[in-house]
Amino acid sequence: MKFTKWQACGNDFVFVNAMDLDIYPIIDKTTLICDRHFGVGADGIIFILPSDKADLKMRIFNSDGSEAEMCGNGIRAFAKWAHELGLVKEKVFSVETGAGILYPEILSDGNVRVEMGVPHLKAAEIPIIRMGEGEIINKGIKDKDGTEYKITCVSMGNPHMVIFTEDVEKIPLSEIGPRLETNEFFPNKTNVEFVQPLNKNTLRMRVWERGSGITLACGTGTCAAVVAAILNGIVEKEADVLLDGGKLHIAWSGDRTESVFMTGPAEKVFEGIYFI
Repeated sequence: MKFTKWQACGNDFVFVNAMDLDIYPIIDKTTLICDRHFGVGADGIIFILPSDKADLKMRIFNSDGSEAEMCGNGIRAFAKWAHELGLVKEKVFSVETGAGILYPEILSDGNVRVEMGVPHLKAAEIPIIRMGEGEIINKGIKDKDGTEYKITCVSMGNPHMVIFTEDVEKIPLSEIGPRLETNEFFPNKTNVEFVQPLNKNTLRMRVWERGSGITLACGTGTCAAVVAAILNGIVEKEADVLLDGGKLHIAWSGDRTESVFMTGPAEKVFEGIYFI
């Protein structure tokens, strides 16, 4: 299997050009390929596939083998590699994902701007159960150990639980993350973002990703964090988000019918062959 390794704010992926390839033998070995000691090492595997709905199709599998609906960091790398391979000619094109059709744009400075779609805020859209049918904004939820957290829930095609805190560095993420990911109120599990407001235009975020654990960045999670910050009156319309692996810029008007826009980098690291 030929592959190319990409990283976007430290969120790293094994990319496979599967335009004419049976992906299922590869999917079966996802956990081995992503293992950082016995495989290539990655947060997930992303396949470039043909689409009958868009210019291309993206499928992503987490390091535990589960399939994710979308990946914000992944789609930026996807866009740059697809363009480099000549699979698309234009700098703006459409990508079919599990969260719908998205539109990345390769900018002149090498960054990628992605129209990430409309944030979904109703409980059934997250999904989250037993907390009513409306939006979950700054509502209390109890951890398995009885600790209560004030959460804001956003789906960017995948579920996110956003928690604001005074100091993200003091959060024992490796302990709390897996408990909140599997909280009984989230039937499909959830990504967990702890967010520290730094000023009216800047946030600091750490993330526990569903199916991957602690990662250096999460694109959809960063979008969810800024949406949650706007809903809670912490920032207005846009913010820079400082992640363990870099910085992303997120913009949203606050209008629930309008899309979120994410801008950030993606870099090719190396190429190789993995023996299936």
